[in-house]
Amino acid sequence: MADMDKTRGREGGTFAAFLFLAIFSYFWVGLNPFPDPNAASLSTPYGGSSNVINQLIVIVMSTVVLMTILQNPARHLLLRPYGLLICLLVWLLFTGLFAGDPGAAYRRIVFAILVCLCANAMLLIPSNGKQFARLMCAGLACTIGLSYFGVIALPHRAIHQATDALEQSLSGDWRGHFGHKNVAAAAMVYAVFFGLYARKSGHNRLGLLITVSAAFFVLHAGGKTSAAMLPAILLLAWIFERWTKIGAVLLVGGLVNLNLVLMTAAVSPYFSSLLASAGVDPTFTDRGSIWRLALSAIAERPIIGYGFQSFWQTEALFNSGQAMTTWAVTAANSHNGYVEQLINGGIPALAMVVIWLVMLPIGYARRALSGSNDVALTRLFLRIWLFSLFLACLESPFFGNSGPIWFTMLLAVFGLRLQANAGLVSGRAAPAAEELSTLAPLGKQATLERPVNLMLSRRL
Repeated sequence: MADMDKTRGREGGTFAAFLFLAIFSYFWVGLNPFPDPNAASLSTPYGGSSNVINQLIVIVMSTVVLMTILQNPARHLLLRPYGLLICLLVWLLFTGLFAGDPGAAYRRIVFAILVCLCANAMLLIPSNGKQFARLMCAGLACTIGLSYFGVIALPHRAIHQATDALEQSLSGDWRGHFGHKNVAAAAMVYAVFFGLYARKSGHNRLGLLITVSAAFFVLHAGGKTSAAMLPAILLLAWIFERWTKIGAVLLVGGLVNLNLVLMTAAVSPYFSSLLASAGVDPTFTDRGSIWRLALSAIAERPIIGYGFQSFWQTEALFNSGQAMTTWAVTAANSHNGYVEQLINGGIPALAMVVIWLVMLPIGYARRALSGSNDVALTRLFLRIWLFSLFLACLESPFFGNSGPIWFTMLLAVFGLRLQANAGLVSGRAAPAAEELSTLAPLGKQATLERPVNLMLSRRL
C-alpha cells in the first residue's frame, strides 16, 4: 500500500512538473521563438490566424489546469479577489458593446481571463517551495540558454538588424528569442530577480549563473529603461521590506509623478523644452506622439472607452482624420499601461485596474512582510510587482496576453496575495502543515481549518 502511495506521489509530481513547465514555456518562449522581424503578422497584435492558434492552445491548457486545480483543496484561492475582478469583467463586457467589433472584444476578454487563470494556478501546482524553485530554475536556464543560442547561432533573428523592416535604429540590440529588445530586456530583469531568489532557495551556483547571464543580456539588449530600473527597483524593494509605509508612499508618489511628467511632456511644448534643456528626450523615443493621440481619443470617450483592445490598429483609426497628421495611428498600443486602460474601458476600468494591481498588493506586501512566511519568495514577488508597475509607465504590459511580461506580473500579484495569507497556522496545526507541504503531491494536500496557501509559505 505504501509503495502504491509513493508511486502515485511520483506520478503526481511528474505531472505537476510537466504542467508547470508547459505553462512557463508557452508564455516565456511561445509557439514562434525567433520570429521573423520582417513578417507582416508581427504588426498585428490582436488579429491574424496565429492568434487563433494561440487562443486554442490557451483554451486547452486552461482546461487542463482548471481540471487539475479543482482537485486541489486550494482551489478557492483562484482568481481572488472575486468581487473586484467580477466588477472589472462586467464593466469590460459592457464597454465591449461600444467597440467597433464587439465579438472580437469579447474573445479577447475571455482570453485575458484564461491567462489570469493560468498564472494564478501555476502558483498552486508545485507541491512545495523546493519544487517551485527547482522548476523555475530549470525553465529559466533553458529560456536564457535559448536566447544566447539565438545570439550566437541565429544573429539575424536574435539581434536587431539594420535590414529589419521596422526600427532599423535598434540595429545591434539583442532580443534573443523574443520579438523585440524591450520585451527581452524586461524578461531578463525578471530572470535576474528569479536568479537572486534561487540563490536563497538552495540553488546558489545555478541562481548566480541565471542572475549574471540575465543581467549581461539586459545590458546588450539596449533596454535603457529596464537597465536603469533594475538597481532602482532593488533599492525600492529593500526600502519596502524595512519601512513599508515609506515604500508605499514612494511607489504611489513615483507612479503618479512619473505619469504626470510623461503626459505633460506630450501635450505641453513649454514643459518639453524644459526637459530638453535638462538633457532628457522630451518625446521619450517618440512615445509623445502616441500619447497625444491617446489623450485626444480619451477626451472624446472618457467613461466607456473604446472596448477591450479595440482601438489601436483598427480600420476606424486608420481611416480617421488623425491618419493624415500623425504616424501614431500605426502604433500597436499606448506604450503606457495606465493610459491603455482609459482607452479600453474609460475611467472606471483604470480605477479598478489600479485598485487590483497597485493598491491591494500594497496591503498584501505589508501583511506578507510582517507574517511568518518565506521571506525570499515574498521578496521575489515584491521586486517583480514593483518593476512591472513602473515599466507600465513606458510600455503597455497590462493584459498583454502573449509573452512573459503580463504573465510574470500576474504571478507576482497573485503571489503576494497568497503570501499575505500564508503562515497562518500555529499551535498544534503547524507540524501537520509542515508535513503536508513536504510530502503531499499535487492535488493531495489535506484541507486545513484556516485558509492557508498550500504552497507559498514557510511550511514549504
